[in-house]
Amino acid sequence: MRPIRQTRRIFLTLAGAPLFGLSSPDRKTFAGVPFSRIRRGRSRRRYLVIHGDERTAREVLIEHMKTHQGDAFLVSGRTRTVRPHLLEIDPNRMFSNGGTAKSLERLNASAATASIQREVRWIESQRHHLLKALLPPDGGVLIALHNNARGYSVSEEAPISNRVHLPSPSTPHEFFLATAESDFDLIARGPYNAVLQSEARGEDDGSLSRLCALRGIRYVNLECALGNRKAQSEMLAWLDGLLP
Repeated sequence: MRPIRQTRRIFLTLAGAPLFGLSSPDRKTFAGVPFSRIRRGRSRRRYLVIHGDERTAREVLIEHMKTHQGDAFLVSGRTRTVRPHLLEIDPNRMFSNGGTAKSLERLNASAATASIQREVRWIESQRHHLLKALLPPDGGVLIALHNNARGYSVSEEAPISNRVHLPSPSTPHEFFLATAESDFDLIARGPYNAVLQSEARGEDDGSLSRLCALRGIRYVNLECALGNRKAQSEMLAWLDGLLP
């Protein structure tokens, strides 16, 4: 029989260890944007929380990774914008030069045109590092979690979508946005609102979903109202069990 002190030491060691196959979060920086990465097992799934102020999405994804395999990237900090180099930008507007310029101009009103152009060129030179980290390997899927708290809903996406599935119009803030028709077909059999955007329609906003549509990459955005943790957790678990 082990001494009580030794038994207690073993228990404390195990209690502080990560779950089987789950790495402790490590900090990575891509294109000047800092992320915490959680890796569990071997999977072609990628998960993303790209806005620091979307705390419900962050909490849901951290909990989800305790029981699901894949690589999760969570932007560091608690603000919506980041400063990858010299100017502020929305990190979900860094995926095209046009979207980058618009975001920089909006968030840095006093910056000179030359400064904006320099920042666009710098982000362009670094973008491949960000894409290499976040985009899934062939056959994989990227699941991004977002929260809305500014009136944004599925009604804004419907006009620029290829197809729309609205089984729950009374909850417009909870919906999926998919870029692959095969994924949308599966989602559209279920009880949740969804849109398909397999083509890059509308204004070039520099978003990751638009880039994935252009490149034919499987991407699903899970959108929920900020604070609606129950719905976002249920929708993520449902989606993860649904997608091949």
